[in-house]
Amino acid sequence: MKRSLILWIPLVGYLIFLGIASLGLNRDQQTTIQSRMIGKPVPGIELPAASSSNPALSTKEMADGKPRLLNVFASWCVPCAAEAPVLAQLAREGVRIDGVAIRDARADVDAFLARHGDPFQRIGLDARSTLQFYLGSSGVPETFVVDGKGVIRYQHIGAIGPQDVDTILAKLREAEI
Repeated sequence: MKRSLILWIPLVGYLIFLGIASLGLNRDQQTTIQSRMIGKPVPGIELPAASSSNPALSTKEMADGKPRLLNVFASWCVPCAAEAPVLAQLAREGVRIDGVAIRDARADVDAFLARHGDPFQRIGLDARSTLQFYLGSSGVPETFVVDGKGVIRYQHIGAIGPQDVDTILAKLREAEI
């Protein structure tokens, strides 16, 4: 009797494990990452110009009373190229967009802008990802809504697609208040 009971212990343990695992798989997963920078000022950094046609970027100039987007991108980033038409559309609608080119070269940024359009007012070259690190940005592309006081109000992770335009515009309107 004792011996047959011992043989059932591994099976019971396995069934308990399966039960716990299935509970974990059925829970709602959190897919949105909330940045720790929301509600905090953009870190004060001056970056050299990343392109021949756009001025350098000083984050201190973001506290000029007008909200904007701060787009972290790279010329070598495929999703960045995919979001370029949407950024161009936003710029045509009057949205101010500043860019931060990550681990890039001026010639490559110039070629990227010539190929995909240039919606940016200023573009800073973040060769060592310093500003990207301070922003808490984990990759490219990422876009931040910055209010007129230079405070980050929203973070969009990944490429901005046509389905995201209404949300971005709403967040910019909220940043005006």
